[in-house]
Order: sequence, then C-alpha cells, then structure tokens
Amino acid sequence: MARLWAAVLYAGKGAVLSHETAAELQGLADRPAAGIHVTIPTGRRVRAVPGVCLRRSARVFQAASVHDDPPRTILEDTILDLTTAAATFDDVCGWVTRAISRELTTEPRLRAAMADRMRLRWRVELDRLITAAVTGDHSVLEYRYTRDVERAHGLPEPDRQVPFRSPDGRRGRRDRVYTAYAVAVELDGQIAHRAEDSWLDKRRDNAAAEAGLESLRYSWQDVRHQACTTALQVAKVLRNHGWEGQAHPCSIYCPIRHEFPG
Repeated sequence: MARLWAAVLYAGKGAVLSHETAAELQGLADRPAAGIHVTIPTGRRVRAVPGVCLRRSARVFQAASVHDDPPRTILEDTILDLTTAAATFDDVCGWVTRAISRELTTEPRLRAAMADRMRLRWRVELDRLITAAVTGDHSVLEYRYTRDVERAHGLPEPDRQVPFRSPDGRRGRRDRVYTAYAVAVELDGQIAHRAEDSWLDKRRDNAAAEAGLESLRYSWQDVRHQACTTALQVAKVLRNHGWEGQAHPCSIYCPIRHEFPG
C-alpha cells in the first residue's frame, strides 16, 4: 500500500489510482496489475518513472473517489476506463460481467456513469452487455453461449443461475436450465482442469441426474470455436426431451442447416 501512496503523491494534486490498479483494490481484478496505474489531470506534466503507468483525463476530479485510501477512481469509472482501453470484446465482456456478478455495482449506477461520458468506446456493446449480465450472464463464456449458441440458432430461452442443493447439502447454481425439458447446461471456462475440479463437476452432474435433469457440459472451445456444433447437440437433446421448436442455421455453413432443413 505504501508503494501505491508513493505513486499518487509523486503524480501530484488530483492524481488517483485507476484502471487495473483501482480494479485490484476494488475486488474487480483477480490478478495483480503489472505496474501501478495512475491517472492525472489533462495538462499536468509528470516525468515517467519505472513501474508507474501514467494516464491523463479531463474528468479525473469527477471520477475520483477521494474518500478511499489511497484515492482511486469510482468503481463505475474504473469499469468504463478498463473497457475503453480493452483490446478485445471478450475483455470488455469480462469486466462488465465480473462487476455485476460479484455485486460490485448495479445496472442503474453503471448506466448513469455511461451517460456522464460524451465519448465512450463500445457504448452499444456495453448497453447489451449490462442487460445480459443483470439477467444471468455471469462470465464471458455465458454471454457467448447466450449470443452465439442459443439466440444465433433459435434455441428456447432457459432459466439462468438456477439455485440447487446437492445431496450433501451444498448450495450452488446451475448456469442454464431448460426447465420444461429437464435439461441443464453447465459452462466451464477453465483452461486447465484440476483433478478436484473434475470431481466437483461429476458431483454436480450426478446431482442433476438425481433431480431428473440431463446435464450437458461445455468448455470455452465448445462455445467460442464450435458454437454451431454445440447448438446442434443442445437442439437434439432438447428434441429428445419434448421440444417441438425449430433450430435454425446461423449461416450457410452451419451444420444445423442439414439437420433442421427448411
């Protein structure tokens, strides 16, 4: 903490911690930032020093949460600063879904912060993301499943974040449950799976079976790179459980075109 205060004091009056550093202090970032990120007022000249990433903003005083120790940007401004600087849409999605799923902010507060900015990168996408996050998309993977698997292929809308209790008394939430058809979908965004995680997954699937649900489990690869194949499988399982709807292809190359003609 002493290093953070030193960076703020070095940057001078009006300086606040921002971006990844503010996110770390606010519980939004899971990993320590590479360097200390500090935002200073536009026009201020400060000599760069190793380990400190300086940014300038005309609205630094408006965005500052001066009652925090050390001073940092308000959480909603931290989120918007990070999404503005994001290299990819998945990064944008990650910041927004993480903030809302962890109950660090609310839809009204985040939308109010957006309205305060005349210029805002990803504005249209942020509007959609916020709506998706507050209705149950709690990760980038879940957002992509909703957008690229379900809605792109005309699958029915499931219930999201459905609470359950396992036989051993543990509480949890199922990512997606097609309640009318007794089908559950679990989405696993981990790149590498530890042995204990695999056993937890098996227990969740066994608990689903005990509750009368057929459980499907998909990874980042299944959703990000094989969305059409995943949608086809979900559609077939739903059909086996009584769904009478019609999945539709998302493009001329989509395999659903051959399985659900017309």
